[in-house]
Amino acid sequence: MEHNVNFFATCMGSTALQDSVISSIKLMQMYGAKITFKKKQTCCGQPAFNSGYFKEAKEVAFYNMALFADNDYPIVIPAGSCAGMMSHDYRHLFREDSQDVRDSVERFASRIYDQSEYLTEVLNAQFEDKGEPIKVTFHVSCHSLRIQECIPAQKALIRQLKNVTLVDVPYEEECCGFGGTFSIKEPEISNAMVSEKIKHIRETGCSIVLAGDNGCILNISGALAKQGITDIKVMNIYDFIYKRVTGEKL
Repeated sequence: MEHNVNFFATCMGSTALQDSVISSIKLMQMYGAKITFKKKQTCCGQPAFNSGYFKEAKEVAFYNMALFADNDYPIVIPAGSCAGMMSHDYRHLFREDSQDVRDSVERFASRIYDQSEYLTEVLNAQFEDKGEPIKVTFHVSCHSLRIQECIPAQKALIRQLKNVTLVDVPYEEECCGFGGTFSIKEPEISNAMVSEKIKHIRETGCSIVLAGDNGCILNISGALAKQGITDIKVMNIYDFIYKRVTGEKL
């Protein structure tokens, strides 16, 4: 059975992690998704929303709702924070608007899925792991945990891979220090937080860290590079899974 879906790549995915976006799309296609990709897609609006620029955040939200108005397909997002913004925070952002606007936002928000949710709940994807035995750890992103609440789905996907052992990182619910604009506004605190996260990652003994949020991936991998740590690799969860089921080198 073929499932029509829109794919929202996110601004970070489109600008900094394009290979992961391609792997995410290919993974969806392997399990029956027919992808519609809007070329004029942009940011979800989270930086403006988190910084208190609600008027600007609404402008981005209206743009996205108009962009995806020509079909009623689900909108699948390979990043829990962006999915949380569009499915949860849009509702909050427009809570004092007219009923017609709130109804439009509700219809749009109800179409949003984190990619892990769509793979598990709709496509019922069953993975055949073609890789060698390996241990990995997983970074729990704040928005995936508390807003989109998709961490169980993300971990369930990893645990499907028969040759992959998932090692929980100590204090896994602690932030990596990215926090969107927080890392820019409070760089010293952010650096201390990511350094603590890296210490906990090293305690797992794993050389691969998986994550379902692009901001966290960039933050942790950037801090590793800055600290001269070369034996740990941070990967997007869907990029990792795609390579495991196709037998590609990590």
